[in-house]
Amino acid sequence: MRGERLFRALGRVDPALVEEALSVRRRMPWKRWAAMAACLALVMGLGWRITGGFQGVGAGSSGADNGSSGGISADSSAPADPGEGVHGGGIEDGFLSYAGPVLPLTTVEDPAGLTAERTVTWDFAPGAYPDGESRQWGAEVTDASVLRNHTEADITVTALYPFAGSLDGLAEIRPRVTVDGEAVETELYAGSYSGGFQSAGGAEDPDTLNLAELNSWTEYRALLESGAYLERALGDAPALDIPVTVYEFSDFAAPHGEFQAATQAISFDMDPEKTTVLTYGINGMEWDGNFRRYSYFVPDGIRREPEQKLLIVLGEDIGDYTLQGYQNGGCHPGEEIEGVSCTVTRSETVMDAVLERLCRDHAEEWGEREGAVIPFALYRRAAAELLAQYGVLSGAPVDRYSDGRLDDLLGEVLYHDRVLYLRFLVTVPAGEAVSVACGLWKEPSYDFGCSGTEGEGLQGYDLAARLGSGLEFTRQSAALVNAENVQITGQDFGFDPEGGVTPVELDLEQEHYYLEVRPVEE
Repeated sequence: MRGERLFRALGRVDPALVEEALSVRRRMPWKRWAAMAACLALVMGLGWRITGGFQGVGAGSSGADNGSSGGISADSSAPADPGEGVHGGGIEDGFLSYAGPVLPLTTVEDPAGLTAERTVTWDFAPGAYPDGESRQWGAEVTDASVLRNHTEADITVTALYPFAGSLDGLAEIRPRVTVDGEAVETELYAGSYSGGFQSAGGAEDPDTLNLAELNSWTEYRALLESGAYLERALGDAPALDIPVTVYEFSDFAAPHGEFQAATQAISFDMDPEKTTVLTYGINGMEWDGNFRRYSYFVPDGIRREPEQKLLIVLGEDIGDYTLQGYQNGGCHPGEEIEGVSCTVTRSETVMDAVLERLCRDHAEEWGEREGAVIPFALYRRAAAELLAQYGVLSGAPVDRYSDGRLDDLLGEVLYHDRVLYLRFLVTVPAGEAVSVACGLWKEPSYDFGCSGTEGEGLQGYDLAARLGSGLEFTRQSAALVNAENVQITGQDFGFDPEGGVTPVELDLEQEHYYLEVRPVEE
């Protein structure tokens, strides 16, 4: 599915821009996110912009060179234990794409007086591709907990059900919650990006250009066990009431009939110690000392790109600037052209207002996609968190976001892996019990097709018994349904479908379980 989204994204690249990209050479240093470089990254890197390379599609590749920060969680400054595989057993190096474990129910308040009995069921009923062809991919998971009240008074708790995934996948992965068989309304919260960053150049040329998503159970443990990640997810969004000066470009004109890639360039001098520039809708940047030149392809009503073109200035204003038209994004001397014009509007506001506006602009695109169910407030908050945690507002931005290109940041927010939470109230009467069931489709961990690895064609699932939960579990069990559709190739649950052992009791002292299966071919 993520691969399908990637190819749809590739399909949006304007062939004319790719052609232009292949012919461009820079005389001054050229930043990595220039329009032509972005086209080449999409075509040659197969997903660099969206995921950080193949190993970022679902997780950093175990065993790969992680550079300076691979596998580091948002709550940790040290890599997770590399000695454990993705699932605590099975394939030695873990899957290339790790979907994260099934996580247990928890509560916001101290659940004193309550105990829980948990049963997790994987249903391997076959599904189908959009064309109707049968397929076996993923599993329907039911995570049911019976909450027992051992006191003489009713207990009402704010329950939280965590699940790993991305905002873009919510239409498929958001759990359905019932209490005693009745569906309940839930409020959605999202934790920040759960992974870290790794080098695109390897250990010899370390940087933080690539994503390094969590690729093991131990990394999820490091992320969640302290409780800080959940606390941030439920806390206040970062306040971005930072004064900014905005230069907005509009009313575009250019001789597109003669120059398909006609470009507008904005040049000025600035002191990088006193001024920071963020951009939206800007395709390229170059610099030489204090000199800066930003450029964009003049909108022609055909090319798919933002109509909004903004320079957002933090700190000291940029002062005088020069506008110049060019034949293409190369902006080479001698290729200046006449007839390129725009209106520039300067305004003063705060970063919060700018981000609100740009998030709404960006949301118009993904909001039109079939099945888009991302609450806007959640998306806007996630963008603010990424900008404040890893972007130029952090004070120490990672290389991936150090250029201040908000187009990339706002797009990646949708695809970043994170832990999300459903919040709802549960009342357990005195001396009685209530059943809470959370049903969800669970993507497996897997190795990419044609990867040539030992795990190609396998699907992995794992279970965290207590991670992040304050509930006292007095019993945990697991079960398989429609197990005849898969062949178990590795596990530590104790399932034996051929022997009729599909429900099993779990050891309360074991904190993690794994299951690997291969679909049975008809």
